[in-house]
Parts: sequence; structure tokens; C-alpha cells
Amino acid sequence: MRGSQRQKVCRMTPPADLFAEGWQYHQAGDLRRAEDVYRRILRADPHNGRVWFVLGNLCEADSRLDEAVVCMRQALEISPREPMGYFHLGNVLLKQEKYAEAETDYRRCLELQPHHVEALVNLGFVLGEQEKLNEARACYERAKQIRPDYAEIHHNLGNLLRDEGKLDEALACYRKALDLRPDYAKAHVNLGVALVARGEIDTAVQSLERGVALQPDFAEAHNSLGTALSVQGKLDEAIARYEHAIALKPDYPDAHWNRALAWLLQGDFARGWTDYEWRWRCKRTTALPAYRQPRWDGTPLQGRTVLLYAEQGLGDTIQFVRYAPLVQAQGGRVLLQCQDGLVPLFSRCAGIDQLVGWTATPPSFDVWTPLLSLPGILKTTLETIPAKVPYLFADPELVAHWRHELAPVRGFRVGIAWQGSPRHAWDRHRSVPLAAFESLARVEGVRLVSLQQNHGTDQLRALAFPIVNLGELVDKTTGAFVDTAAIVANLDLVISIDSAIAHLAGGLGVPTWVALHYTPDWRWLLDGEDSPWYPSLRLFRQPRVGDWPGVFARMADALRTPATQTARPLLVEVSPGELVDKLTILQIKNERIADPVKLAHVRTELEALESVRDSLPASPRLDELTEKLKAVNEQLWQVEDDLRSSERNRDFGPRFVELARSVYRLNDLRSALKREISDLLGARFVEEKAHPRYVDEGNSAPPWDRP
Repeated sequence: MRGSQRQKVCRMTPPADLFAEGWQYHQAGDLRRAEDVYRRILRADPHNGRVWFVLGNLCEADSRLDEAVVCMRQALEISPREPMGYFHLGNVLLKQEKYAEAETDYRRCLELQPHHVEALVNLGFVLGEQEKLNEARACYERAKQIRPDYAEIHHNLGNLLRDEGKLDEALACYRKALDLRPDYAKAHVNLGVALVARGEIDTAVQSLERGVALQPDFAEAHNSLGTALSVQGKLDEAIARYEHAIALKPDYPDAHWNRALAWLLQGDFARGWTDYEWRWRCKRTTALPAYRQPRWDGTPLQGRTVLLYAEQGLGDTIQFVRYAPLVQAQGGRVLLQCQDGLVPLFSRCAGIDQLVGWTATPPSFDVWTPLLSLPGILKTTLETIPAKVPYLFADPELVAHWRHELAPVRGFRVGIAWQGSPRHAWDRHRSVPLAAFESLARVEGVRLVSLQQNHGTDQLRALAFPIVNLGELVDKTTGAFVDTAAIVANLDLVISIDSAIAHLAGGLGVPTWVALHYTPDWRWLLDGEDSPWYPSLRLFRQPRVGDWPGVFARMADALRTPATQTARPLLVEVSPGELVDKLTILQIKNERIADPVKLAHVRTELEALESVRDSLPASPRLDELTEKLKAVNEQLWQVEDDLRSSERNRDFGPRFVELARSVYRLNDLRSALKREISDLLGARFVEEKAHPRYVDEGNSAPPWDRP
């Protein structure tokens, strides 16, 4: 009976009263009952635009944004001249980050209601997100004319100016917004973000803390405060803020990634690599190609082909190409897809079976992985960083060319780089004015050579100190850093900011000094002058935030130290056969020399060459040829001992003659083995002999094949 009575009452409820009932549930937060009422009305009257609209608002409040869009579009089909309908639909699309669609609806709202300030402000935002900066600014300026006391206008205009790098103008906008609305949490937070960019860290922290206090559940505020604290070097406090942001918003990618960077900077690689994978969900990260093949998880490749995709900047690619031999050692074929300009530079790198540029379609492969995911996949720790250098090699012909070009530059040659890409989020904190190098140019005997390209070269026009400028054609025809690598090979030292030049010089094994911000990029860690990634690097850190003069004063003092201006090691590309031959000779010396001083020298050189030998691809045939080459060199060692003994005894008879003849027989065999090793590994250099090969027809078999 009770059920029948309720049905009777409902049938008797007029539509207006039924809508009021739904609206009452809606306002009370009982969305399920409200939706039931709205849908009952629409079943009876599907052309009720008002109900479609409020149902859309309900779905939006219930985080069912796709349904909200459907409902609001239905309402606008029924009432196409309703400006607020377009405004609210634009807001839902904005939440979905469908900026182009939101732009269309905001424009439609403004066609119907030109002075709708909120629509103008939101239109400015979505235009800014689409990089339509001039149109966005025009929206904000128009909104200011209509309602100059609306704080959101000044705040959003500040964000736009900050993203353009116009920090002074952005700060003025944020402060105007706060004058109008002192409790505006977002304005406090973004003022702090701009102050961080300006290097005013202490003031930034105060502003960010104010924003957090005003809106404690604002995850983005905690994340931004964490960033400011990390710049101060307070990493534990920063990590606590990131974790607070994650607690408020578990799927917040920027907080996860920032926490990863803080952990990595502390050397906590185990936790850092895991969170580092959140980078793909951050807006500032370039999207990966949509390959259908599965991601490689580090399991043995067993003959499969793996594609390594270089997803970040030039410096990152140069740094992490070192992992290719480790991947190849997993038993597979390695493709590297990288920036087109880097293909020539990497053509001499070990561990890469084929190179392909970003703009080309890669050949067939089985699995793939982003290049900077390899440290996590291979479980890299501080102790296991693959730091054997050089792993990059300059073109020998270009090295000779630039040796000739640089011949007139007398003295201690120091290559310098002072400017990174302005598009880099941290560039304001890593780049320095060229004028900062003046104290180095004044050191007696030092000659500065510009390695700078593109950004920052305009500073060369007005110099108060001498610097060698090699012109604008460097690398233009050879490929990215190909000429530069050859130039660096002819220098005594490289001094660079944290940019790709530092990674290039480090990968070439060239002595390099890097000028670092007080809180540097994660790869340089927090302390120390050495780098676990590059043995040839020396790090000069800011003693305080922003203190570049202190960095360059220490560099100038170090340049005046006599030990600095000593000859640097020679870095020359050789054939694999030549390398293996030298190694076997050192191994023989290690086994036979008794003098402890001489033995120490041998072992130092042997260790250095073994680190390079490890970069060659392993194979049973290479091991076999290496053993044979060592056997030949052992025989040559013994022959020389016997010859010296005969000479001491003045025994120049038949045995002496046979020993002398065996020298060139064995050297012919040695040359043939070196050539076979180089051919096996596809070397550019080939072992050649000018003399005809000696053949003893009565006993032509090599010593190891004789009965």
C-alpha cells in the first residue's frame, strides 16, 4: 500500500514542483536522488533544456565529466542562445584539458555576452595553454578594461608573463592581484614560483608558505614550496612537501617527479629511479612515440632487437648513450633512435648496431625503452654507474683539421661554454654571462676558445677580454657536436656551465670543469668536486645561491696552479686490433716484470686500457684471436730475450740468424691477427703492412698450429 501511495503522489506532482524537489536534493548534496528526479522529468519532457543543464552541472560535481559534456551539449541544442550554457560547458572542457574545444565555447559565450569577464579570463587561459600568447594577453587586457578590480585577471596575466620569462611584469601582476584580494592563495603561490625563478629564494618561501596556510589542501602549493626548499638545499623538507602533495593528490605527476629528482640528487637511486618514471605524465615532458611493441623490462634479450629512444635533450642523450653496451650485453641487437643531428657523433660509439634519427621510421624491433629509463631497468647505483671514458670519439680527420686551424692559438687552450637553451626550465639558474669568464682570461698563459653555439653568441660582440671565436659554421655541415668534439680534442681544458658541452667533453674523457648552481641538477649530486659519471670532470659549486663570482674566482685560482697547465692525456681513436695487441703486451709485462715501480706503471696503463676493452662486444671468436695474439707476443718477447743473450755472448751464428728471421715472421702473424680482430668488429681502421708476407715453405703453419 505504501508503495502505491508514493507512486500516486508522484504522478500528481506538477513538473515545477518535481524540479524543485530535485533541486532541493541537489543543493543538499544528495546527487543520486537529485539525478533520479531530473531523469524522470526528462523521460517525460526530453526537450527541457533547463533540466539537461542542471543535470550536466550535477555530473560535473560528481566528476563524471564526459556525461556532463553530453548533458550540456543537449541543453545548448535546445537553447542555443544561452551564454551561460556555453560558459559552463567551456569550464567542463577546461577541466578535461580539451583546450581547443573549450576555446570554441568560450568564444560563443562572448558572442552572446561580450562583457562576460569570467569567460574572457578563462578564454585567455586556454589560449595561453595553446601557446596563442598574443590572443591570451588581449583577452586579459580587455577583461581589465571591463573589471579592473577582478583579481583573477591580474593573476592569470602574471602566469602568462612568467611563462614568457617577463618576471618583473609577472611579479607586478601577482602583487596587484594580492592588493585586490590578500587571501588569494593561488596568487601567493605563483608569486613564490616567480620569485624562485628570479633567484629570490627566501622571499619565495615566505610567499609559498602563506599560500599553503591559506589553502592547506592545495596540492600544487605544497609541490611548489617543495621546489623552493630544494633550491635552498633543504631536501628532506622538500621531500616532505612533495609527499604531502601526493597524499592530497595521489596521481599528481609533478610531485612524484620532483620527489624523484630530490632522491636522485641525494644519491638515493633505488627510490629515485622508480618515481622518475612519472615524468611521462607531466605536462612539461614530450610525449613518447606510440610504439605497438612492448616496453623492455630488463630481461635477457636472447637475440631480440631493442630500440632505445632518446626522449630528452642533447646533453641527456650524450650522457646516457653510455648504456648501449650494457644493453647489448643482454644478448640482443641495439637500435638507438636519437636526435638527427647526433647520429654522426654516435657512429663511433660501442654497443649500437644501428642508429636512426627522430624524423626517420626505425627498422623492425621487438621491444623498446626510453633511454633515461635504462638506469632504473638496470638497477644502477652510485657504485655501478658505467663511468668508463672515453665512450665518445672525435673524427680523426676533423681532429687533424682543427689541429691545423688552432695552431696559431698559443698557450693553455681552454674551451668555454656559458649559455644553455633558454627553453630549459632551469636555464636562468645554470647559465652565466660571458663576462663571468673575464677573470679566467686574465690568467697568464690562458687562451679562451669559444665553444658556444646559437644562444649566447651575441655576447661575443662586446667583449672586454680576448677570446678565440671559431665562427658560425662549426657543426653546421658535420652534425651536432661533430666539429666541436674535434675542437675539444685539441684543447687542454674545457670549462662549461651545466649544458651539453659538459657531457660531450666528459664523454670524450677530456679534462673539464663544470660551474654548478648551489642546488644543481640531480646528476651532479649535492657534494664533492668529482662526478661519478665522468672521471675527467671537476665540479665547482656555488657556495651560496647565486654566487657565480665565487665560482669563477676559485676557477681562476685553480688555473694559476702549475699542475693545472700540464700536458693532458692524448685521446686518439685506434683500431680494436691495435687495442687488443697493446693489452696483451701489457698483460705479458704484468706477468714477467718484477721491479715494483715498473710494475705499478704497467698496471696503471693496463687498468686504463682494460676499461676501454670492456666496451668491445664480447664473442668467442674475439677471445680466441686474443689468446693467439698474446701467444705471438709472448714468442716475440722470448725472441728478443734470446737475441739480447746472443749479442751479449757475441754469438752471431746460425741461431742468431734464425732468431732474427723469426721476428718478421712473427710480426707478419701478429699483423694478420690484429687485422682479423678489426675486421671482426667492423673497425674503420685497418692494419696494413708495407713488406711482403714471409712464408717458410717448409714450415708455414703458425706456431700455435704446429704439431
